[in-house]
Amino acid sequence: MNPRKKLKIEELLRRELSSIIIQQMKDPHMGFVSVTGVELSDDQRTAKVRVTVHGEAADIQESLRTLTGARGFLQGRIAENIELRYTPVLTFVEDEEVLKARRLDQLIDQARKDDLEFKA
Repeated sequence: MNPRKKLKIEELLRRELSSIIIQQMKDPHMGFVSVTGVELSDDQRTAKVRVTVHGEAADIQESLRTLTGARGFLQGRIAENIELRYTPVLTFVEDEEVLKARRLDQLIDQARKDDLEFKA
């Protein structure tokens, strides 16, 4: 598959999934979810959806279970809204890059706090 075409489809899927999750999913077990990226397989049959969930570890796991349970609903909406050769099977994973960035922010904040305490 053409890399540019693949990137366009991934971005289209990311935007569409974000919209569906925000506007159409009304599950109380799901926290605030952001779709940060989609990795489409070369054959377009599967897609790994990277998400971030704001909240505690238990909230994150519950939201991932809810999204996995709603996979059929989400795939159906994708099939209705986007014309693709295949509607990809979705897999939801927590975005590790966002976790690393949050940890780095915490370390920087702690270093600044320690530096201020040392200067005082």
